[in-house]
Amino acid sequence: MNDDLPIIDAHHHFWDLSLKAQPWLCDEAMIPFRYGDYSAIRQDFLAQDYRRAISGHNVVASVTMEAEWDESLLVGETEWTKALNRENACFPAAHVARTILNAPDAEASLVRQARGGFVRGIRHKPVVAAAPDKIVNGVPGSMTDPAWRRGYKALQTHGFHFELQAPWWHVDELLELVSAFPETPVVINHGFLPADRSPEAMAGWRRAIKRGATAPQVAMKISGIGVKGRPWSLDDNRAVIDDLIAAFGVERCLFASNFPVDGLTGSFDTIFNGFKKATAGVS
Repeated sequence: MNDDLPIIDAHHHFWDLSLKAQPWLCDEAMIPFRYGDYSAIRQDFLAQDYRRAISGHNVVASVTMEAEWDESLLVGETEWTKALNRENACFPAAHVARTILNAPDAEASLVRQARGGFVRGIRHKPVVAAAPDKIVNGVPGSMTDPAWRRGYKALQTHGFHFELQAPWWHVDELLELVSAFPETPVVINHGFLPADRSPEAMAGWRRAIKRGATAPQVAMKISGIGVKGRPWSLDDNRAVIDDLIAAFGVERCLFASNFPVDGLTGSFDTIFNGFKKATAGVS
């Protein structure tokens, strides 16, 4: 499928488990995970592994995403990733780092993350509700937490965008956030997490993506849309891709592999051939 098409993979991870920096990958007990059992990715994933995964596709550059390092080591993760950049050039070309936005030292941490210009954005997953009817305003670590918002406000000082990973039912909080801080662009991760594919849930998700798209500084990352317990297929995901592009337009959509995490659902080849087939009708 159009193997010469230039690709910038907008979201993937690298990790080296010998560093013992990621409790969720190194601890004996696994944590609850949206794809279920993730034991298959509890192994190193570095530049040589990524190059094998992308074989046959013209990936010209990539962006690494923070990978849940221990909270005391977040600037260390950035420095480690910078070293990978020096060794491998365009893999990664840039990095999205993590800062604990509701921590007392958030602003100082952002200053350190900004050094050298390699970090372009920040992801700190906000505390979220388990269901649409479980949202409580002001929960510590959530998008409505005043301490979290103080850290968020400092993003614009460094020209950072924010990467939001939260379920679609937090769209009202997102819209209020971008209204309060309009200078900070937001990229929604993983299609706004359409994990529940029931007709009722998908109707709510469609309303949410249309509402999210009304904010011009919000973009959408088409990635991480695998379905738990099922191999990645275009039959499962074509409507999701079509709906996201219809809502946000081609100017505000990014494609990404989310590797190695989405390797739990399919190969890079399967996923990107699916993306290419889904967009075959456009220029």
